[in-house]
Formats: sequence, structure tokens, C-alpha cells
Amino acid sequence: MANPANPFTDFSKLLEQYKLPGVDMSSVIEARRKDIEAIAEANKVAYEGMQALVQKQTEILSKTMQEIQAAATQMSAGGNPAEAMAKQGEFVQQGLQQAFNNMRELAEMAQKSQAEALAVITKRAEQNIEEAKNLLKGKGK
Repeated sequence: MANPANPFTDFSKLLEQYKLPGVDMSSVIEARRKDIEAIAEANKVAYEGMQALVQKQTEILSKTMQEIQAAATQMSAGGNPAEAMAKQGEFVQQGLQQAFNNMRELAEMAQKSQAEALAVITKRAEQNIEEAKNLLKGKGK
């Protein structure tokens, strides 16, 4: 699979044509390249987190359907009606507890994924601030 053309290269060539006094265009271009890389990395982390959530939801659904099928088979086996009602109540209680556990786990996964993506962007923002400070120090000399 061939790599698609890098649109940033075209943008870099365009900016390099213009010479502004006191502005290091290569530094500006490099900083924007790093910004785009950080956004791409954050998107990758977010996408991987979303894939993990979908996979976990699929696992939960599959397991739940198997449990429902097993419970339905067990309850339809006949027997004492009072016993069947007790089993049904127990099944509902276990199902609700499992649903709450699943929701908590999915929420934790989503929170972790979002925190990781935000960390990538935050790191780049901090680097931008440092780069701006260094640029301003250089102009003051």
C-alpha cells in the first residue's frame, strides 16, 4: 500500500517561498509539523480507545446473550413454580449487578482513552509555550 502524498510538504514549500524579516520560517514550519503530528497521535489514541470499547461491548453482549439463553433453558426445564420464581429473581438481580459492573468498566475505559489523547495534546501545547518563550528570548537579544 503506497503512502498518500503528504499535504504538509506542499504547505511547507508554499511558506518557504515567503521570506519575512526576523521570522525563521523553518522553525515555524517545524512547529506546525509537530502540531499536526500531535493531533494525529491524539486521534490514533482516541480511535484505538474507541475500538477497545466496541470490542468490550461486543464481548459483554455475547456473554449476556449466552447467560440469557442458559437461564431460559434452565427455567423452561419445568419443576416447582416457586423455585422457578426464585431463580428468576436471582437471575434478574445478577443481571443488574453485572450490567452496573459493565457500565463502570466501559466508563473507566472511555475515561482512560480520553485522558491519554488529551495528554498528547497537552504535551504539545506545553512544547508550543516553551518554543514561544525561546522565540521571544531570541528576539530580545
